[in-house]
Amino acid sequence: MKISVIGGGNVGATCAHILASKGFANEVVLLDILEGVPIGKGLDMWEAAPIAGSDTFVSGTNSYQDTANSDIVVITAGLARKPGMTRDELVAKNTEIVKDCTQSVIQRSKNAILIVISNPLDTMTYVAYKVSGFPHKHVMGMAGILDTSRYCSFIAMELHVSVEDVAAVVLGGHGPTMVPLPRLTTVGGVPLTDLLPKERIDAIVKRTQEAGTEIVNYLKTGSAYYAPAAAAAQMCESIAKDKKRILPCACWLTGEYGLKDLFMGVPAMLGKNGVEEVVVIKSLNAEEKMAFEKSAEAIRKIMGEAKL
Repeated sequence: MKISVIGGGNVGATCAHILASKGFANEVVLLDILEGVPIGKGLDMWEAAPIAGSDTFVSGTNSYQDTANSDIVVITAGLARKPGMTRDELVAKNTEIVKDCTQSVIQRSKNAILIVISNPLDTMTYVAYKVSGFPHKHVMGMAGILDTSRYCSFIAMELHVSVEDVAAVVLGGHGPTMVPLPRLTTVGGVPLTDLLPKERIDAIVKRTQEAGTEIVNYLKTGSAYYAPAAAAAQMCESIAKDKKRILPCACWLTGEYGLKDLFMGVPAMLGKNGVEEVVVIKSLNAEEKMAFEKSAEAIRKIMGEAKL
């Protein structure tokens, strides 16, 4: 199992480190265009292997040739949001970056599974899909896991409970139109709606929708990377181990939820063949369906701005 991470910045390097520490891959390659930087980071990670007890070999490179024959490729390359910058403003520049990265990857790894982290997430996943020509099951975006993790962490903070006892899912686009589902959220099997009043739940939902911006405003010169990297690593693990976990991520819809021809956050079974099944939540009520469709409209609008 060979996994290549494209982009050696905070998200990419953190993702490579998590993958190396978990030890389920034989090799992790970290690529970046900055001369020497990924090589130094990769060497640093490999030198930690005797302490971590992991035999996953980590290397850094400036050459795409070193990513050849990858089983999974995680694309993190792109500009990070800065304070005051909307996701929409990232589209033009990051479209070119993701396009170039994808073309370079597929020349050398024709059977890889692609996981995209670059923003705007849903649109950049679409760019990678169209440029690669890969089957849609082999291209996905990291979004729902991150959004769901943020949502769960805020609930755990509010209730002073273990994060392990919070079960939830967040649907839709990766941005302000995402759709947390409080009605289907449980804490230790108890419905969230039995534990918190509506105003507190609404506050948590709003904070989840704005969580990325909250961190950008604190960091000032960058965006979140620990949680996004951990989310991508979880996707890699389910695919590499053929665990068939049901994880929310940006998948190409072909009629599920009454939508098609776009990438959108939905629960999906991830295994050795990539997105092996999109799981449809049939119990969505009218309000939840409306929010989901509104999110789809927002995604299509940004997709239309990606010039390929």
